[in-house]
Amino acid sequence: MRAIERVEDALARIAATDARVNAFTDVLAERAHARALAVDAQGRGGALAGIPFAVKNLFDLEGLPTLAGSKIERESAPARRDAVLVRRLEAAGAVCVGALNMDEYAYGFTTENSHVGATRNPHDLARLAGGSSGGSAAAVAAGQVPLALGSDTNGSIRVPASLCGVFGLKPTFGRLPRTGTYPFVASLDHLGPFARSVAGLAAAYDAMQGPDAGDPAQVARLIEPTVPGLDRGTDGLRLGVLGGWFRRMALPAASAAVERCAQALGIERVVDWPEVERARTAAFLITNAEGAALHLPDLRCRAHDFEPLSRDRFLAGALLPAAWIVQAQRVRHWFARQVAASFETVDVVLAPATPCTAPPIGTEWIELDGQRLPARPSLGLLTQPVSCIGLPVVSVPLWGLDLAQPHLPIGVQVIAAPWREDLCLRVARVLEAQGVVQAPVARLDDRRILDE
Repeated sequence: MRAIERVEDALARIAATDARVNAFTDVLAERAHARALAVDAQGRGGALAGIPFAVKNLFDLEGLPTLAGSKIERESAPARRDAVLVRRLEAAGAVCVGALNMDEYAYGFTTENSHVGATRNPHDLARLAGGSSGGSAAAVAAGQVPLALGSDTNGSIRVPASLCGVFGLKPTFGRLPRTGTYPFVASLDHLGPFARSVAGLAAAYDAMQGPDAGDPAQVARLIEPTVPGLDRGTDGLRLGVLGGWFRRMALPAASAAVERCAQALGIERVVDWPEVERARTAAFLITNAEGAALHLPDLRCRAHDFEPLSRDRFLAGALLPAAWIVQAQRVRHWFARQVAASFETVDVVLAPATPCTAPPIGTEWIELDGQRLPARPSLGLLTQPVSCIGLPVVSVPLWGLDLAQPHLPIGVQVIAAPWREDLCLRVARVLEAQGVVQAPVARLDDRRILDE
């Protein structure tokens, strides 16, 4: 199929479905048509040639202000050029068709954005898409685009991938350059793709690799392609399942998802990481403090223009004692050393991506481990400890495990040591080939549309 046909199909699908899903904040039809015609004229080949994609609206797109989900940034000057990862995907032949909804300044796990409305889960439009990259996951799940880019600070790729039933990759911290994106927490921010197949994830990831001087946190590693080894299987790999916190804080559907993957892979080993809850607390404090520092001028002068939830979290972060942040960084580095030691005896571990399937939009509380917990932050309680130490993770989607809501997906994290994205993708590919995980396009069942 020619690139222009793929793009026209994507634009038609967006036009037909996005009034219900609310994944897109900008659709770049004219740009996409021009780019697709150029790809066809060049006779481009390759896995990404002509593939439409869209990006979380914290990625710079030439000619658009970079919103980062906010009202305040609408006043910013338009971006002068695309973000580095957008340019790299288009250099591989892909075609950007627009920008996607997100939590304001990436601070949230739900994409209940009060400025432009909540993004809805394509598999049940009354439910959350997750966040903060909810628009990215929902656009892929709804069949609007086969590929999207998001960011992950505390779980913002893996949470929406889990709730929307798509594949998501959070690479190692420092692997992909963040040049041309709006920051949230510089010491925790990652960028990565969503796709409906493991091969799609790998192709996008490979195209985006490579050093860039614009991101001082990026590690100058050579490109390490993952596509050639994608089907090497799991022979020789030492696999485990994370216990402790990752079992206690998971509802039955999340635990069943991990068990199904473990059975398919023949995993019997249980791995316990120490003090996971402390690591999560450290991630919370670092996020609060670094995120607040970035927005202090606006918090002082125009706090009313923030979403109330993100504003209150930023204000709390601005008041944290410095000694707490120092201690949080100590815990973070201590935890990283303990986890690194565990990877001396295991290559890949599995854990739930979210404690539950997608809650209804507006949910305030969930019950976990005998506790009544606030729903929004608790969606990331299984991803934050992993982000805190920058490990690579692929989230893979499973189905039919929530007996009360069998139409809803839930994700499993496939986690490896730093720089071993190839192992995460190989294990995910085995599960996909066995039919254990899959990412079908949502039916957008009208019976579950919210009454307007």
